Amino acid sequence: MITLTEFNVKTNGTTDWINITGETQKAVSASGVREGICVVFIPHTTAAVTINENADPDVPRDVDLALSLISPDRREFRHSEGNSAAHAKTSLVGPSLTLIISGGRLLLGTWQGVWFNEYDGPRVRKVNVRVMGE
Repeated sequence: MITLTEFNVKTNGTTDWINITGETQKAVSASGVREGICVVFIPHTTAAVTINENADPDVPRDVDLALSLISPDRREFRHSEGNSAAHAKTSLVGPSLTLIISGGRLLLGTWQGVWFNEYDGPRVRKVNVRVMGE
């Protein structure tokens, strides 16, 4: 069985982390797949998806700080929209994840969550979830 689910995420700030674990699990549950894989894909060039801790709210802030140190906004950037740092952060984090489905559930560690990362908001963004398995 193969399904595709799309949902929207409304971001509030220029940089925003939104926990989408629940929405992703809903897509898996609705698919009826018990054993398989789930691909989460973000079809944007200034937004990404990652797995990280979902217990301490300081973790997203700390990761954003680290990414801003790696890719600060610079006067030398030539991209006319002025969001080159956002493009760089998205390239570092990545547009997709592949997750294992076991027993109809996402196979995540105790502290892990699926996080949508906004680097050029606020915006309304799309998230695509492809579920494949049996």
